[in-house]
Amino acid sequence: MAKRNAPRRGSMQFWPRTRAKRMYPRIKSWSNIAGAKLLGFAGYKAGMSHIRIRDNSTSTTKGQIISVPVTIIECPPLKPLSLRFYKQTEDGLKIISEIHTTKELDKNLSRKLKITKKKEQKAIPDKFDKVTLQVYTQPKLTSLKKRPEIFEIQLSNDVNAENVKSFLDNEIKVSDTFKEGQFIDAHAVTVGKGFQGPVKRFGVTLRQKKSEKSTRNPGSLGAWNQQQHTMYRIAHAGQTGFQTRTDYNKLLLKISSNPEEVNPKGGVRGYGLVKSDYVLIKGSVPGPKKRLIRIIDSIRARDKPVAVEILE
Repeated sequence: MAKRNAPRRGSMQFWPRTRAKRMYPRIKSWSNIAGAKLLGFAGYKAGMSHIRIRDNSTSTTKGQIISVPVTIIECPPLKPLSLRFYKQTEDGLKIISEIHTTKELDKNLSRKLKITKKKEQKAIPDKFDKVTLQVYTQPKLTSLKKRPEIFEIQLSNDVNAENVKSFLDNEIKVSDTFKEGQFIDAHAVTVGKGFQGPVKRFGVTLRQKKSEKSTRNPGSLGAWNQQQHTMYRIAHAGQTGFQTRTDYNKLLLKISSNPEEVNPKGGVRGYGLVKSDYVLIKGSVPGPKKRLIRIIDSIRARDKPVAVEILE
């Protein structure tokens, strides 16, 4: 008789499966890109659609016109808030200086933090190991809300004391950061589903209907219950969704400032009208509609940028 065998249910890569601390993600790893530029951007997920392109891959449909699903992300310009300089110490990266912008701040920023009128300008430190630009979004340019989000975007390693201050002068557009046809990583907080059992949370198979006590339990725990408690590797019930996740190597198909191209009659369902710049990303990205999606230059790019012919 063949030995019954089944793989474990659920990935042990993500643990513990707890709720994210905030609605938009924190990014810990950035790519090394030549030149003085920002390594990321952010936008609001509007929804999904589909477009027709000419397939330039190595598949059997190469050269043919195919339909592909795309995610629409509205990307209003970001406004700079401050430059932060970090130094590597024995206890990790420590901030050593911060230079605030001299431009007038958006009045809606007061919904997020307390704005001080006194702006003490500090000099750029002589030595630093990392520079980030603290920015805030402009959701007032969308159909969503007024309260902005604040986060940091790392600058490339080629930034020096001569050109670093130029990032505080103007608004940042998505077309200044990315180009069509390149690969990016999408960071987001996934859809929250609350407290769920092991069947929905890990995909545990339902037991037969005559099983003892329950049909939606993991079944006999066997050797996993010899420590006088059930080990965490067993598929427990618990929080499902609302966790920070990353999709790697997503193809950026289009960057446009003409929202009429993607707005159906009455606006995108569940989102509204797209009013600002937007990008089209091939396939899906984590998170529900209206949630902030942070996109960065791909850190695992396997392929070079490709030219994509969009037909409609």
